Amino acid sequence: MTPEERAIFEKRRRGRNIALLLVLVGLSVLFYFIGVARLIRA
Repeated sequence: MTPEERAIFEKRRRGRNIALLLVLVGLSVLFYFIGVARLIRA
């Protein structure tokens, strides 16, 4: 694997990792607000 190919591979992997992080944070926030809403309604 050439250095150029490796750089492209690492950039793609970093992009996927950031996307996965955003999805996980979004789900965490969503579940938090659902939990708060259920507590308030109860």
